Amino acid sequence: MTQTSLDADRSIARAPARTWTIAELAREFNVTPRAIRFYEDGGLIAPMRQGTSRIYTAGDRARLGWILRGKRLGFSLGEIRELLDLYYADRSGVQQIRGVLRKSRQHIADLEKKLRDLRAQIAEFREVEAHAVQFLRDKGIDPESDDR
Repeated sequence: MTQTSLDADRSIARAPARTWTIAELAREFNVTPRAIRFYEDGGLIAPMRQGTSRIYTAGDRARLGWILRGKRLGFSLGEIRELLDLYYADRSGVQQIRGVLRKSRQHIADLEKKLRDLRAQIAEFREVEAHAVQFLRDKGIDPESDDR
């Protein structure tokens, strides 16, 4: 190994880890600082403090990304916390991915049931609509007109 590469390795080791402010993360993830503080209050992220300022690490940033993705997918905050905690219980990620798979399957089943229910409700509304249209036509009224 050359002296230049040893010096480069030492400078990398001395370089401070990248951190973010709450405003930077809010901007990056397109959320409000208030939303990030909400996740902090809920124990989902725990930034370092420097006086009254919050300092977020790469780990906090990654957790925030997981939180927001889980939220978009419809996971509750409790489910998100459970999935995040699984990572810390098993750093291989296997338990976390198994948890994600289990929760995802549960959500898929719930969504498929809701979709069946919505399709049945839409079909019922189409039947009501057809009867209403026919009633108005039988009276000589254009069902598409708002005239009385």
